[in-house]
Amino acid sequence: MTTIDLGTRTLRRRDILALMGGAVVTGALGLPAWAQEAKKGGVLKVAAPANPSSLDPATGGAGSDHSILWTMYDTLVEWDYETLKPKPGMAKWSFPDPKTMVLDITPGIKFHDGTAMDAEAVKFNLERNRSDQRSNIKPDLSSVDAVEVTGPLQVTLKLKNSDTALPAILSDRAGMMVSPTNIKVLGNETDRKPVGAGPWKFVRWNDNEIIVVMRHDQYWRQGRPYLDGIEFNIIPENATALRSVVAGQNDMAFQLPARLKPVIERAKNLETVSSPTLYCIQLYLNYARSPLDNLKVRQAINFALDRDAFVKAALNGLGEAARMTLPSSHWAFNKDVAGLYPYNTEKAKQLLAEAGYKDGLELTIGGYTDQDSVRRGEVIQDQLGKAGIRLKFTRGTIAEISAQFFATEKKFDLLVSAWTGRPDPSMTYALGFDKGAYYNAGRTADPELSKLIQESRVSEDLAKRAEVFAKIQKFTVENALSAPLAFQFELDALSAKVKGFKPNLLGKPKFENISLG
Repeated sequence: MTTIDLGTRTLRRRDILALMGGAVVTGALGLPAWAQEAKKGGVLKVAAPANPSSLDPATGGAGSDHSILWTMYDTLVEWDYETLKPKPGMAKWSFPDPKTMVLDITPGIKFHDGTAMDAEAVKFNLERNRSDQRSNIKPDLSSVDAVEVTGPLQVTLKLKNSDTALPAILSDRAGMMVSPTNIKVLGNETDRKPVGAGPWKFVRWNDNEIIVVMRHDQYWRQGRPYLDGIEFNIIPENATALRSVVAGQNDMAFQLPARLKPVIERAKNLETVSSPTLYCIQLYLNYARSPLDNLKVRQAINFALDRDAFVKAALNGLGEAARMTLPSSHWAFNKDVAGLYPYNTEKAKQLLAEAGYKDGLELTIGGYTDQDSVRRGEVIQDQLGKAGIRLKFTRGTIAEISAQFFATEKKFDLLVSAWTGRPDPSMTYALGFDKGAYYNAGRTADPELSKLIQESRVSEDLAKRAEVFAKIQKFTVENALSAPLAFQFELDALSAKVKGFKPNLLGKPKFENISLG
């Protein structure tokens, strides 16, 4: 097992290349957590960092939702933990020709309410995901021209253009199948009363307090799940979440900051899990409105950010400075544009003056209330302030502030948050920058960029795709469509009785393999 020295300030590129998908697991037991023998029964208690934005995968908008959604919803396609390479989930797929995708559904799957998970149910979901007014994932399925039932357990997608990213797309929200019966009966109430076909079914959700799920006895994977249930106790403050695990009130806490690693190590009978991820802390920019519609203002923000100092001050060195929304170890990383915005306060001031703001300007920004988010905001505020960019913060929960920025209010100029990564890089750029995308607050996009995003999905050859992504990254970086700061590595704390946990490259825990010893 490869190890990461968590005390090291920086990781060399070849180290990260070797570690993508690798992890450290240390603790009282001495063996990797996922190598322990699985036992059935028990309720896992998890300290979760955020209240969900919604429990309906189509209408939610926070990347932190995924770990909770996966307990209730299986996906048509799944991915390998270490590489994110797509693999069959509730369906197998094939491409008879470049503009046709066939999904063959596993027989015998039922939703928690007894509804059959058949071809009609899949068609209902895909049509809803790509056309419903409340759907936040329409861009995911923009290449789909028609959805046809071609057998009781077969759905055929007719595509507008070749889309090799579709298998990965169907491993995310777009592939989470909800019960059509539940949607038809409850409508918008399904945001809070979900019915899926996953290992566990929904019991209750008390806002900002707890979410409870229990075993789905008719789950289609024989012998699973191991756990009788899971309790997600919502604890946004990371130190408090860790203390709850140390005290035995919860069994695990995830996405912890590096500053808490010594606390985990001092605690008895706790295991530490650390792994590289695609989790990118960044400034989202609403570049559809003034003053961020001015390219020079956006470029000034990027020049004013000292990313290496941010990693040291805000992440205790456990991370990589972000030059774009993919880390340097990723196969689609474009090193040619990585150096476009070296830290240069004077250059930032010059660009602001050229944009008509020689005395600086004030921008509104959304942020979160937990200690680490506040610290990140303070570092950003200090760095931008040196260039004459003054920030007026509004803070709240992840779900509240994210919705105020991305949804209809468009309340702030900026949002300091994270892009939590997606299985395929085309999803990252389509969801973040394409026209109408939920995570593109202004909803506008240059036709050239939209065309390139489509082009990135034509070939299955990674070398050819990397050439297209190089053009996409050149466009997004040169036009300063965001201000990426750092890639944060995963840090989780597990009690010794938690068996079978394995981290993944997205840094969002799945609980399918977990049992309690």
